[in-house]
Amino acid sequence: MGVLPIGKLLFSMSLPPMVSMLLNALYNIVDSIFVSKISEEALAAVTLVFPVQMLMMSICVGIGVGLSSLISRRLGEKKQEEADAASSHGFFLAIICWVIFAMFGLFGAEPFLRMFTDSEEILSMALVYFRIVTIGSVFICFSICIERIMQSTGDMMHPMIFNSIGAAINTVLAPVFIIGLWGAPRLGVMGAGFVAITGQCTAMIIAIVMFVRNEHAVSVSFKGFRVRGRTLADILVVGAPSIIMISIQSFLISGLNALLIAYSTTAVAVLGVYFRIQTFVILPVIGMGQGALPIIGYNYGARNRKRLLATLGLAYKIATAIMVVGVALFWIFPEQIMALFSAKGDMMDIGVHALRTISISYIPAAFTIVAITMFQATAHGIFAAIISIVRQLGFILPVAYILLQRFGIDAVWFAFPIAEAAALAMAAIFYRRVKHSQIDRLPDGNLTV
Repeated sequence: MGVLPIGKLLFSMSLPPMVSMLLNALYNIVDSIFVSKISEEALAAVTLVFPVQMLMMSICVGIGVGLSSLISRRLGEKKQEEADAASSHGFFLAIICWVIFAMFGLFGAEPFLRMFTDSEEILSMALVYFRIVTIGSVFICFSICIERIMQSTGDMMHPMIFNSIGAAINTVLAPVFIIGLWGAPRLGVMGAGFVAITGQCTAMIIAIVMFVRNEHAVSVSFKGFRVRGRTLADILVVGAPSIIMISIQSFLISGLNALLIAYSTTAVAVLGVYFRIQTFVILPVIGMGQGALPIIGYNYGARNRKRLLATLGLAYKIATAIMVVGVALFWIFPEQIMALFSAKGDMMDIGVHALRTISISYIPAAFTIVAITMFQATAHGIFAAIISIVRQLGFILPVAYILLQRFGIDAVWFAFPIAEAAALAMAAIFYRRVKHSQIDRLPDGNLTV
């Protein structure tokens, strides 16, 4: 991370997590495609649980961001013992997260779901799915922990491999157990839950094997392990804003579900389709950010300004290119995308308009996502959290409510590009502040040492 040419380094470190992110997106997308063949109510049921899945993912990924940032910075500072200690604490936090998720699934599922629906049919399906994915979340907790430790040391290939295998298992089993392909029992929403955690379990087992059998720049040992408050604080100071930033989307989806379900189940189903499909555009950009984060963090710790800025500039160009492709796909093929989820009539009409309208926000989002990566890598995660809170709770929800009340369903989707414009302005202000106050004061360094 301190010597290779930036272009080659960013490509080698970003491609695996980008592919991994795309494959991870298949978990919910493939499940939803086949769930939609059961009924529109079944798709609405899994959509109501989707915010909880997002919340679990946000906590795991947020802690992973803090863990990855701390390890890469300590390696850049040549503090090996502290980097090793951070890795061990990552596993400790993964266990704590799983216990919390499982308890929520056991005791909080029904009260949560009853806030959004009075339909006993939807509630019964959602309740089963909710408990399966929360109690089985142990697999994703450990997978993400191992993934982030590997990525922080520059190992991007192994996470791609174990995530790919898990996604492949999910893709193959989804039609078998959801719709009863090849004579298997037709389990519907329950089958979607079991298929998802089966893929995640497979990925976790392979991840553990790879981590144990291969040497890495950090080591993990629980012999004589003692919790260090400072290490946990170092992880959570950077990770907490990321948790907030990602989990805000969970609250956003819940809020939008509550707004839309008062008008129609169809609108909720469309929202669920959008948030799954958009992952094919957003997650590759985030994956590219995962590849850039340890490079930026390492060179920030090593005080090499040229390599840091070169990484940022190239990351922005790649992010913009991906977003442009995403906009084109959503404008040219919206009917084909919605048809994957058995959309017809009102669902097709609402969905096509929603995809085209929301995709307008992707171009400004490219800069915002890259800026957020820089904030996380340089221990300024609080700026990322502020942007996400204001964007999603300060703009999208209030604007969506106003547009829905005054102009109806077709107008509500314009809340997304309006909010993204506001986020872009905030990101630019924070980026300028960090660059001028800290990055510009670093020594020039060299692009290739």
